[in-house]
Amino acid sequence: MNTKNLFARLAALAAAALLAASAAAEVTRIEVTSQGEVADGKRFGVAGAYEKLAGTMHFAVDPNIAANRIVRDLAHAPRNAAGAVEFSADFFLIRPVDADRGNGTLLFDVTNRGRKLMLSWFNMAQGSQDPESAADYGDGFLQRHGYALLWVGWQHDVPRSEGLMRVTVPLAGSGSAPVNGLVRSDFVVRERVSSQSLGDRGHTPYPVADPANASNIMTVRDAPMDERQPIERTQWGFGRLEGNRVVADPGMVYLRGGFDPHRIYEVVYVSENPGIAGLGLAAIRDAVSALKHDGAAQLGVSSEAFERAIIFGASQSGRLVRTFLYDGFNADETQRKVFDGAIPHIAGGARGSFNHRFAQPSRASWSFFYPSVMFPFTGRVQTDRYWEEHECEGAHCPDIDPAQLEFRGGTTDGLLAGIAPEHMPKVFHTNSSNEYWRGSAALVHTAVERVAAGMEDVQPLENERVYLLAGTQHGPAAFPPRIGQGQLPANPNQYTWFLRALLLALDAWIADGTAPPASSYPQVGNGTLARLGELRFPAIPGVTIPNRIDNPVALDFGPRFRTEGIATIEPPDTMPHYPLWLPQVDADGNELAGLRSPDVAVPLATYTGWSLFDPDFGPGDQLVSLQGSYIPFSATRSVREQRGDPRPAILERYANRDEYLGRLTQYSVELVDRGYLLAEDVPEIVRRAAAHWDALVPAER
Repeated sequence: MNTKNLFARLAALAAAALLAASAAAEVTRIEVTSQGEVADGKRFGVAGAYEKLAGTMHFAVDPNIAANRIVRDLAHAPRNAAGAVEFSADFFLIRPVDADRGNGTLLFDVTNRGRKLMLSWFNMAQGSQDPESAADYGDGFLQRHGYALLWVGWQHDVPRSEGLMRVTVPLAGSGSAPVNGLVRSDFVVRERVSSQSLGDRGHTPYPVADPANASNIMTVRDAPMDERQPIERTQWGFGRLEGNRVVADPGMVYLRGGFDPHRIYEVVYVSENPGIAGLGLAAIRDAVSALKHDGAAQLGVSSEAFERAIIFGASQSGRLVRTFLYDGFNADETQRKVFDGAIPHIAGGARGSFNHRFAQPSRASWSFFYPSVMFPFTGRVQTDRYWEEHECEGAHCPDIDPAQLEFRGGTTDGLLAGIAPEHMPKVFHTNSSNEYWRGSAALVHTAVERVAAGMEDVQPLENERVYLLAGTQHGPAAFPPRIGQGQLPANPNQYTWFLRALLLALDAWIADGTAPPASSYPQVGNGTLARLGELRFPAIPGVTIPNRIDNPVALDFGPRFRTEGIATIEPPDTMPHYPLWLPQVDADGNELAGLRSPDVAVPLATYTGWSLFDPDFGPGDQLVSLQGSYIPFSATRSVREQRGDPRPAILERYANRDEYLGRLTQYSVELVDRGYLLAEDVPEIVRRAAAHWDALVPAER
């Protein structure tokens, strides 16, 4: 970097530390603690060299402004002398050294439990929390295309660990005016232990306020919909066991005799003065709005640097994107549009525990009945009245009188219904097959209200596109895949190629109105979306097919939850099941609809979005969270017949390696022509396909 420019930037930073930023941005101060070129100064095509800047952003928001009243419990936060609520967040910016070489788009990556994952999703890079070396940037895709990348900490309970990003928020309530409420913590252990944290996956838990409170209870059950069995209070407590000695710890629970593996334990307890979790969403809003509209001299960003902003989030982070839009954060305090585009990736139809009292942002599919799969699901407005007797059968159905529908149902809403036209972003919903099998992805494009047969599909809005990445798991496994907790090897079907093409398509749609590729997803109307019992999966020797899945259910946290974000019923009442739809498959077991990768359309294997537990790791009839399966074809007809496999063998499908690669290349080019793949990625796709063939088919003689 030019030394003169560096000193100029440091001088600007020192000056800015003494002055507040513009009131509109609500970023009051930026501290840069680290700055320098990355990848050893490597030049990424036209964009040239890149640099990183990291530090802390400080914010102040006025609780009386309508744009801030959507932050739950903000009224209970301490205020400064000006009446504003102050908080701060870590930030990390990667941008071209010469800002004029960028493409004009700020790409915001929602951190996943404090981790930066954008470069893994788009650059084929190994994950790094401080991307600096050339290897950390993979093949440089985002940099070659001129994107500036921004991360801002938004999750308040992230462990204080090197490289993890977090937001630091004030508490709602105080010693003299405490804010109390119920907190629920559930967990499943894989081996017998005597003590367990109340926080999820190592995150900071809400401490119990009074260990002796009669409202504190612990229960156990074997399946999510089973009846909870209370555990005698003398057998458990708050703290941890060290031998026979109890060590007090308000963030842990212990059970004498230990917790049994694979059972669901649940603790409901009273805590007080929670951190105001929704300020994390305000941090995203105000940081991006400031850089996009006002610039930031401290960062060398002018007000003309970014014409567009796109938000990307995957899994938990994708659910955050959906929550951000639904809760109304895409307009800043002065009603300026924040994000022009959004990609909630592998989020299904869910949102999350992000903006309510005692929110637990980390809770996901391995937890049960948290505010995640919550109506509304589609961008288009619906009425939540779904109830059909045949949807619910057996012991896993709640015993509910349909009359209760009047209590829990009747709400009319849409995911994007509350966004004004001038603030509406263009949205790409991208999901793997696994999100369908976990129960919520089909809700993005199907009806939950009572409708006539054949009318279950809901068309996306004009500003939306919906894509199923057919035959994929939550995040692609490496090749060759290994058997982990499932009965079969994990699914290695790579879908990053689609994400890259779709990102550029979304950017072009925003920039100049170029229409993006059409939505591609399974539908009830054309028979590519089906019930579990209607799937035509082949009978493959050694492969057990799932025969039951717990449907997503409506949850009732009490009358104050929707309007105030306060749960008064914990655990929540479970109401009628929502419909469960799954992608229909062909004779090989590969999915018919959606974006079929070259590996699925010109297959050497069956790729599923589901995986059942190996009995050594869990119940053999239950799904492994986030994982799919890879079931390769036999190489030859004789091997196939010996195994009794109904799927044609590889050498029954293709005369030889060259024919296979030729057909796969031709299909890849067709996807390029349709806008779903980039021409630059085809050579690598073909190279990987060749390696796949070589791994399955003996060398030809």
